[in-house]
Amino acid sequence: MTEKTTASQGPRTLFEKVWDAHVVRPETAETPAVLYIDLHLMHEVTSPQAFSMLRERGLKVRRPERTLATTDHSTPTLPRLPDGRWPFFDAQNEAQVAQIERNAKDFGIELHGLGDAQQGVVHVFGPEMGATQPGMTVVCGDSHTATHGAFGALAFGIGTSEVGHVLATQCLLQRKPRSLAIRVDGRLQPGVTAKDLVLAIIAQIGVGGGTGHVMEFVGPAVRALTMEGRMTLCNMAIEGGARAGLVAPDDATFEWLAGKPRAPKGAAWDAAVARWRKLPTDEGARYDREVTVDVSRLEPMITFGTNPAQGIPVTGAIPDPAAAKDAAARATLESALRYMALTPGKPILGQKVDVVFVGSCTNGRLEDLREAAKVMRGRKVKTRTLVVAGSHAVKKAAEAEGLDRIFREAGAEWREPGCSMCLAMNGDMLQPGQYCVSTSNRNFEGRQGPGGRTLLASPATAAAAAVSGAVADPRRLVEGK
Repeated sequence: MTEKTTASQGPRTLFEKVWDAHVVRPETAETPAVLYIDLHLMHEVTSPQAFSMLRERGLKVRRPERTLATTDHSTPTLPRLPDGRWPFFDAQNEAQVAQIERNAKDFGIELHGLGDAQQGVVHVFGPEMGATQPGMTVVCGDSHTATHGAFGALAFGIGTSEVGHVLATQCLLQRKPRSLAIRVDGRLQPGVTAKDLVLAIIAQIGVGGGTGHVMEFVGPAVRALTMEGRMTLCNMAIEGGARAGLVAPDDATFEWLAGKPRAPKGAAWDAAVARWRKLPTDEGARYDREVTVDVSRLEPMITFGTNPAQGIPVTGAIPDPAAAKDAAARATLESALRYMALTPGKPILGQKVDVVFVGSCTNGRLEDLREAAKVMRGRKVKTRTLVVAGSHAVKKAAEAEGLDRIFREAGAEWREPGCSMCLAMNGDMLQPGQYCVSTSNRNFEGRQGPGGRTLLASPATAAAAAVSGAVADPRRLVEGK
């Protein structure tokens, strides 16, 4: 990895173009900029307080057509009960879903909730609706809003009070972040995915490596990724400390968006594509920082610790804290290994696994399910395995391809769409001490359940663990290596 610091001037970066186009009032030393928001996405967990604020102040939603809502965090992934009720984990979850239904109705907001054919994880259903488009500003009360940067949109998570601000004004107060280019050199080898790439990037720069910056991922390896892969990459930019992640739009972007329900049509589509083609960073534009990562020898990655930067190749060994560069790093590693109950120097391959989770806003798309199915086809899982589509559209497409049959025949649980085991709030959770290979995005202590131990990986690596009952190299199962 090499790094350099520069000053931005002259030609503009993708980030600068999008930012400049949305500044309502420029930033000063005393006040942040006022930034216009094109698309506001919403789910049931971070929105109730915002609507309460509107009611208390007698305010309406300024532009309800710019807000799109769904339910995902609190929703059960088991099917409806015989009496038609949803099997909520607890009363709080049920109340959150009921509350957003009332708020959407009262304030005229489009909601795709439980039972709706378009319902799904907010960062999956938004793009598949065509609501996320190049050059937009996109916000949501959820940190992984960075996902939408895959389309060349400036997308970032906001707090509950800011959700209220956007509802009331369609604007936000924001300080302009700095820009960081992540240049990816080399080519991803067979069996290595976007999830492996982003885990490798975070392992190199650390969880604070992008703090105060918007990351733009550039280079041939990035351009070669599908839109699903780009969404995975941008989704986890936040785990490297970045405010947002970006990939410049290109023909792959336009082909993915064409025909989506909310995408422009006819002459408006042609005009939009012409505008979008002007968004990529200009030749000669300079970033505030640049980091270069060579992936020519990258292998499938997996985390071993309690933050996403604590990752190693699946063929690697658990690091020894004694080799840490300083006392703080040593203490952090010691704490992580103590919680994870892993032994320094021991290979990660063969580590026992109790549960496998394939899903989430990181890896719950059709391409991800295909990767997992390729490994599971004709095999039986040796541990509890949950496969959860990111939306009803993904679930329907997967079933049309017969992926659900592959999962079921392998012994995996084929669940209803939702955030599921990404976080322990909807009934899908680990028991204390259990190890889970998860395709989600966070592995801090208790993320998937009190005392649960999470190892982040790609869908293929997760599926390999499922059929092996332990951490395994998916390339050996698919390619015979």
